[in-house]
This record gives sequence, C-alpha cells and structure tokens, in this order.
Amino acid sequence: MNKSRLNCWIALVGLIAISAADIACGANNQPVPTENQLIDTLRSGAPAEKAIACKQLAIYGSKDAVPELAKLLPDEQLSSWSRIALEAIPDAAAEAALVDAAKTLQGRLAVGCINSIGVRRSSAAVGVLSDRLKDSDAEIACAAAVALGRIGNEQATNTLRQSLGNGSPAVRSAVAEGCVLCAERMLASGKNDQAADLYDQIRKADVPKQRILEATRGAIVARGAGGIPLLVEQLKSPDKKRFALGLKIVREMQGREVAEALAGELANAPPEREALMIAALGDRGDAKLPPAVLHAVAVGDGQVRLAAIQAVGRLGDASAVPMLLKIATDEDAALSEAAKSALAALPGDAVNVELAHSLTEAKGKSLEVLVELIGKRRINAVAELTKVLHGPDEAARNVALVALGATASPADLSLLISEVANASNADDAKLAEKALQTACVRMPDREATAAELAKNMSNSSPTAKASMLRTLGAMGGPKALETVSAAAKSGDPDLQDVGTQVLGAWMAADAAPALLEITKGSASDKFRVRALRGYLRIARQQKMPDAERLAMFRQGLELAKRPEERELTLDILKRCPSAETIQLASSFMDDQELKQHAAETAIFIAEKIKDKDPAAAKSAAEKALKADPNGKLADRARALTKGP
Repeated sequence: MNKSRLNCWIALVGLIAISAADIACGANNQPVPTENQLIDTLRSGAPAEKAIACKQLAIYGSKDAVPELAKLLPDEQLSSWSRIALEAIPDAAAEAALVDAAKTLQGRLAVGCINSIGVRRSSAAVGVLSDRLKDSDAEIACAAAVALGRIGNEQATNTLRQSLGNGSPAVRSAVAEGCVLCAERMLASGKNDQAADLYDQIRKADVPKQRILEATRGAIVARGAGGIPLLVEQLKSPDKKRFALGLKIVREMQGREVAEALAGELANAPPEREALMIAALGDRGDAKLPPAVLHAVAVGDGQVRLAAIQAVGRLGDASAVPMLLKIATDEDAALSEAAKSALAALPGDAVNVELAHSLTEAKGKSLEVLVELIGKRRINAVAELTKVLHGPDEAARNVALVALGATASPADLSLLISEVANASNADDAKLAEKALQTACVRMPDREATAAELAKNMSNSSPTAKASMLRTLGAMGGPKALETVSAAAKSGDPDLQDVGTQVLGAWMAADAAPALLEITKGSASDKFRVRALRGYLRIARQQKMPDAERLAMFRQGLELAKRPEERELTLDILKRCPSAETIQLASSFMDDQELKQHAAETAIFIAEKIKDKDPAAAKSAAEKALKADPNGKLADRARALTKGP
C-alpha cells in the first residue's frame, strides 16, 4: 500500500468515532451543509470528506444524492460509507442503485452490497439475488441466501426452498438460515401451517446441526399444542443440545398442555435432567404447579428435591406450608435451608396466616423455624411471638426476640425495652439490645421513639441504660443526641463512659459541639481524649463547608496535646486543599514531632492544587525537601518542584 493510500485509510478509520449527534449538530458548531453541498463533496472532496458526507446523507439525503452515492459503491475505501446512506434513503432509487451494483460487483464489495439489500428487504432484488445464490464465490452466495431470507416474500422463499436440497455444501447453512428467516416471517404473519411446513423441510435437509435446532424450535412453536410430541422428543433425546432446546421451548411456550407434558416426563428422566426440567417448570410462572413437582419435593434424589423446593417457593401457595415446614427441620442442611428460603418467598397473605396459625402448635425445631420465618416475612404476630418469648424453649425464645425486632410496631416498643431491662445474663442482654436497635431504626417516627427510650432510662439498671444509649446512637437525630450528650456530661462515670463512646462514634456533624464541650470541660483524661478524637473524626470525615472545617481544625489544634492527636488534627487539612491549608500544614514542618506528618500533609495538598496554584504547591514541596531531603516523600516533592 502506498503512502497516500495509507493516509486515506488512517483518516477513514478515525471517522468511525463520528456519531449521528455530531453530524446533526455540525462540527465546531458550524451549520450542517445542504444536500447539494454534500453531493458536491461526493464529486470532488477528499476521501475522508466524502465519508463524512455519506454519513450526513444517511440523515438528510434524498433520491437526488443517489447517483453520486452509487458511483462510490465500487470504491474499496468508500463503498461501505456509501451503503450507509443508500440503506437509509427512503426512495426506490436507492434500492435500484444497490440492485444494479449487486449484478456486477465481486468479492467483498458484492457481499456488502447484498447485505444492504437485505437490510432494505428489497423485493425487486429477488431475481438478482437468485442469480448470485449460484455464484462460485461462496461468500457472495451465502450473503445472497441470507438477504433472500430477510426479504422473505413468496418468490424469495421458493428460491431458497429449491436450493436447500441441491445447493453447494459451502452455502447450505446460509440457505437454511435464509429459510428460517422466511419461516419466522410466516409465523409473525399468522401463517403457522406454512411456517411449520418450511421448518420441517429444513429439519430434514442436509444442513448443519444448529440450523436443524433452529428449525425444530420453529416447528414446535408454529404448531402450538400440536408441537408437544416433537417437544417431548427433544426432552427425551440423549443429545444435550436437543435437550437444552427442549427446556428453552418449555420456558417460552404458554399453555397448560406444555407444563403437563413436561411434568409427565419427570418420572422417566435421570435425576440430573429431572432437576433441570423442574427448574424450567418453575421458570414458566404457571398459576399452579403440576402434582409431579409437589411429589418431587417430598421424595427422591437430593438435587431433584432441591429444584422442586425452589419451584414451590416461587409458584406454590399456602397449601405447601406444612410440607415445606417438615422439610425445613430435615437433618440435610441443604434441603432444610432450601425449604426455609421457599417458605420465606412463598407469595400471598394466606401463607402468612398459615404460618402464624402453625405457630400455636409447633414445638422444638419447627417452632424455631416458624418464628424465624415470621421475622423474615415481617408478619404481624406480636402476641404469638410474646408467648414464645415467655415460653420454656430457650432457643425459640432467642429467635422470637430477633423476630420481634423485625416486626414490632411503635406500640410494642415497651415489650422490647422490658426485655433489655430484665435480661438475666450478658448474652440475653446483647440479643435484647440488638432486637431493640433493629426495631427502633425501623420506626417511622424516630424522634418519638427516642423520647420513649429517654423516658424509660431513668428507672433502668446501668446495663439497660447502656443498651438504650447505644440504641440511641444507632438511631441518631436531635432527641437521641440530647439524651446521649446528657449522659456523657453527667456525674455518673458509667453513663459518661458509654455516652462518650456513643458520641465518639456519632455519624453526623451535629455531635461536634457536645464533643467539644466534653473535651474542654471533662475532668477525666480518658473521656477528654475520647471526645477530642470523636471531634477530630467528625472534622475529617463528615461533609461540611470548608470554613467550618477549618474552624474545627483550629479548635482541635488548640486542644490537642499528644503528638498522635495533633497528627489527626493535621489530617483535617487534607479535606479542604487550598493555598491556605498548604501554608498551615507547612508551618508545622519545623516541629520535630510533627515534621514528617506535616510534610506528608503538605505534599498531599500540593498534589491536589498544583494546577490551580502551582506557586503554592512548589513552595510547600521545596520546604518539605529542605526538611527531609532523603525521606520517603522526596520523589513526590521533587516532582512538584519541577512544575507542569
């Protein structure tokens, strides 16, 4: 390839990225050329300009552009660009240009032209395509076969049917593909009998297996219920691809007869296939599962039972609850978990009623499973769960407490508060606290819930108070913050301990004033340090205006006494990189204890602002190098001193 041609190809490749939006808006905000101007470009422009003009004519072109576009069809560089326009121009002249070119072009140019005819579904091209179907170039013949299939009229269909049995082996797959396309058009037009006849012809022809599978699917779908025997034949086939095809059809074909036919084959299938068939039945979404699937839930191979349980979970109803409950207590962990998942997923309020009713008679493992399910399904069964909570079964009591956390309403909050207050050991207290937190964060009115907790704290034990404070911390909000802050500033060391822990982990900036107050006023070094670290964490992590963050930095710096606290304070500056904060960080490089951390902070900020304020970035980097010329930050600092 000579240099000029190579340059043209490079230019053309670059054009691939041009979108229709770019063309519609015009490059560089310039108006889109008129059609006449674009036609002139086709006559005299450079190859790259012609390619752009072709894309624009695909949007704005008319029959007036067709003659010049047709001249480009034999051009190896521009043929495909020309066809983009000719495929889109809504005029018979564009169609005629493609058909005329298809008569004489050879090789890939002919293939491209024939493909465009297929896109346009040009009925006038059937004669030319029929001739090219016999071409000695297999690629051309294959393209003609597929294009005839896309056209799909009677003449095209007859041509393809005649070629199906006597065409070249190299072209036979494409001919079969064209026939499948024709049959699909028949099927879409409601000509099911004609489609089935054509599909059968393809199935009996000497064509690749993939085409036979495509035709088999079509033959079954075209016949509806009459195609079920052929569907069953696929499901019984030892060939894995035919079996997979059968499962695919089962999922897409509607009708009770299909489900019944598949269910009838379950008993005759090996376990691995039976499981797949049951899964397909579950995917169909029928209103009712066949009895064979329900039977498979209770007995048989493990993988079959698992598939059946999953299907029941998707499509079953309340009648399946007793059977699934029994399996949920099975020693086989996989079956048990599958049954519990199915019970959790079963649709309908009737299932909830059945589960709540079953709770009154259940014992042992069944009771645990039922209570767990009531929690997962968020069933309103507080009275029943309360009985279990006060019953003799310890394992069931624990599960009931978790379920109450998931289902309790605001009116039931006192029950959970009572469980927290009356917990007899550390494990019970931990479980009760978790249930209380789960319930409280679910409540629609968190402020009212926080007020209820605060009211109950006064008469509670220290352990219960601690649980309620942690619950308030999980909830957040003004009332919770007020209550926790009061505890952290109280004269009770136990309450101060829990309160400062909760405030120190508070996930909103509104706790900052309380933490600052404790830092300044606490007589306990432990609580002061904890509050300061919580205050600095908020400044580092929470979203706030830069001015507010810098104010917190200055407050923190004033109160920080230990080197590690001062380092945490410096980290605040990283959240608001600017010339001011880089100067603040740099000012600590003379402090022997903070030198390394200050340099790291300054370089971090410098890297953020180097494009906006290169002078400030360079100055900080130079100071860092002076402070530690051979340190681990030296390379980053030197890069900043060199500038952009």
